[in-house]
Amino acid sequence: MTDGLDDVYGGSLALLTDLYQLTMACGYWKAGESEREAVFHLTFRRAPFGGGFAVAAGLAPALAFLQRLHFGASDLAYLGTLRDGENKPLFPQGFVDYLGALKFQCTVDAVPEGSLVFAHEPVVRVTGPIAHAQLVETALLTLINFQTLIATKAARVCTAARGAPVLEFGLRRAQGIDGGLGASRAAYIGGVAGTSNVLAGKLFGIPVRGTHAHSWVMFHGDELASFRAYADALPGNCTFLVDTYDTLEGVRNAITVGKELRTKGHQLAGVRLDSGDLAHLSSEARRMLDEAGFPDAKIVASNDLDEHLITSLHEQGARIDSYGVGTRLVTGFDQPALGGVYKLGAYRDAAGAWRDAIKLSEQPIKISNPGALAVKRLRRDGEIVGDVIYDELHGFAGPRLHEVEQPMLPGYTPPHDRVDDLLVRVLDRGQPVGELPSLEASRARAAAELASLSPRTRRFLNPQPYPVGLDDHVHARKLAMVAEARHA
Repeated sequence: MTDGLDDVYGGSLALLTDLYQLTMACGYWKAGESEREAVFHLTFRRAPFGGGFAVAAGLAPALAFLQRLHFGASDLAYLGTLRDGENKPLFPQGFVDYLGALKFQCTVDAVPEGSLVFAHEPVVRVTGPIAHAQLVETALLTLINFQTLIATKAARVCTAARGAPVLEFGLRRAQGIDGGLGASRAAYIGGVAGTSNVLAGKLFGIPVRGTHAHSWVMFHGDELASFRAYADALPGNCTFLVDTYDTLEGVRNAITVGKELRTKGHQLAGVRLDSGDLAHLSSEARRMLDEAGFPDAKIVASNDLDEHLITSLHEQGARIDSYGVGTRLVTGFDQPALGGVYKLGAYRDAAGAWRDAIKLSEQPIKISNPGALAVKRLRRDGEIVGDVIYDELHGFAGPRLHEVEQPMLPGYTPPHDRVDDLLVRVLDRGQPVGELPSLEASRARAAAELASLSPRTRRFLNPQPYPVGLDDHVHARKLAMVAEARHA
C-alpha cells in the first residue's frame, strides 16, 4: 500500500484537471474544432494580502507539467469508465484515442519568475489548439496561483524584517507534500534565506537550517544537560531553543554551554525565542549575551510571525537578528488563495481570421480584456512606473493607459524613459525556448524589482495603486464589444 503517492507523483499528471475541461475538449473534438487556434490569459483581479503587488512564481513547475503532458494507458482506461446521466460512456472512444495521441502543441509566453505583477495583466499567455489550451487551465492555475501567493507573502515578510534573514519553518503546517515543497520554493524566490525543509533543499538547492526542538530538552529532563548533549553531538550547529521552561534561565544555560564550547574551539551560534514577549525577551537576551562575552551570538525569533508582527517588533525596539516564519507564510494564512483566472482572449474563426473574445459581468472587475494580450512595462530612472496592456496581434498603440476598472476616466501617460516587454517566450509549439533562469536568478530578480517599486506601493496599509491599464486600442475595442453585447 503506497497511499497513492507513487501513482500521483511518479506517473502521468494529465488528469490533474477539472472534469469540465475534458468535456469541453470533447465538445471541440466532436465539432471538428479541437485544433482551431485560441489565446488564453492567466491573470488575477486583486493583489493578495491587501497589498499593492504580487511576485510571480510557479512557472518552472508549470512548464515541467506542460512538457510531460500525456495521457497514459491507466488515464485512458479510467476515462473509459466514466458515465453520463444516461449511464452511457461519457466520452466517445474516438475522443479517448485523441487524448492518447495528444502532444502539447501550444506556445507559452510568461512573466519570468521573480517579476512583480499586478492585477488584470497576463502572467501567462497560452496560444495554440483550443483543446490543448483548455485542458491545461486547471493545472496552470493551481501551480501559478499558489506559488505566486506564497512568494508574495515571503516578499512582504522579508520587507518587514528590514534586512534581517528570514527562515521558512512551515513544512509541518503546510497543506500536504506538494504544498510544503511548493511553499519552500516560492518563499525562497520571495526572499527567505533558507528553509527547514530538507527535501526542498535537495530538490531546489535552497539552504537548509535547523537545530533542535523542545522535545530534545524534554527528553533529557534537564535543560542544561540537554544543551550539553547537543553541543557534544553537533558543536558547530549550536543555536539553543531556550523557552522550554523559563526563557531567561534558558539563555543563562546557553551561555554556560557557550563558554564550554569556546574552550573546545567552537562558538555559540545563538539562541532561539519561540514564545512570550519577544521584544522584551530579545532585549534581555541580547544584554545577557553581550555581558557574557558573546556579542556575535545571534537571536532568532519564531512563534506565529508574519509581516505585521515583525513590523511591531521593530517598532518596540526588539533585538532580533533573524526570524523563523512558518504557518503564516507557507499557508498564505490571511489569504488562502490568489484567485487567479484563465480566460479566452481571442480565437480563429472557421475562415482562419482572428476574433476577439470577451466575458461580461455585472461586476466591472470581472469583465475580461479582449485580444492576444501582452504587457509593456514603463520605467523612469530605474523605477517601475506603470504597465500598459496591449494586443500583440494589433501592435502597441502607445504608452497612454486607461484604467481597467474605471474605463470612463481619461487616459494618461506616466512619465518614463524606458519601455520593456514583460512577457517572454518559454515554449514554442510545445518545445522549450532556451534555459529558464535558475532559482537564485529568480530570487535576485524579485529583490531587484521590489527595490525598483515605489515605497508607497510596497507599504502594507493602504498601498498606493500601481498604474496598470489598457492601451488606446484594447480600451476602445473593449468598450465597443461591451456596447455591442449589451445592445444585441
